[in-house]
Order: sequence, then C-alpha cells, then structure tokens
Amino acid sequence: MKRSPLSVLLLRGVIPAVLVLLLAYPQDIFAQAVAPEHLVSPDRLQQQVQSATHTRQENIETINKLLSSPVAERAMRNAHYDPVQVRTAVPTLTDQELANLATRSADVQQKISAGGLGFGLTTLLIVVLIIIIVVAIVH
Repeated sequence: MKRSPLSVLLLRGVIPAVLVLLLAYPQDIFAQAVAPEHLVSPDRLQQQVQSATHTRQENIETINKLLSSPVAERAMRNAHYDPVQVRTAVPTLTDQELANLATRSADVQQKISAGGLGFGLTTLLIVVLIIIIVVAIVH
C-alpha cells in the first residue's frame, strides 16, 4: 500500500512537531489566567503592620513615661544606672518584652499615683524594671 505524500508529511513532520510543542510547554499554559488569591490581603497586612507599630510605640511611651519620672530617675541614679542610657535602650527590646514591661510600668505608675506605695517600694519596683531592661538587652 502506497501512502500519499500528505500522509507521510503528517506522520513524519507535523504530528511529531505538534507533540513536541505540546510537551515542551507547561501544562497550564492554556489555562485561564487567574489572579492569585492571597491568604492575607495586602490591605489587611498593612493594617496589621500599622497596628503592631502603633502598639509598640505606645508600649515604649508607657515605659519611658515611668522612667522619666523624678522617682525613677532618682532610683536609677541610686542604683548607678544612667537614665538616658536606660531610656535609649528601651526601643531595642522585642515586642513581647516591651508589652510585658509596659504592663508592669503602667501598674507601677498607677500605684505611685494612687499613693499606695512608699518611696522604698517604689524605688525597688523601678530598679527591678531597670534590671529587666538591662538583662533583656544583654540577651
């Protein structure tokens, strides 16, 4: 049986070429382009970053407010710590350390303003906070 030139051309040239092209390209080349879905939208991610930054800044301000009080400055000087150096070190703390110290600082400030603590206990609490800051920075 004699084959026509067209069938020979198809069998030997065109069909193998088409198969090679189909196998050479990725399988999803003909799929409809769909925008990738993110687990978290960029807007939501930006809101979370802004919220974390705002919370961090509030925690730093809470701690520095206590450390800037006259009682705290006197306590730091009595414990031989430089108040400026301690306040400068506060932003280097991690978010978790800042949150913990801000909670403690707010508690100490509330007790100081309520007059529930004597000078000795106030000084002791402030020195403990300073030591926590120094230890957190060293590690």
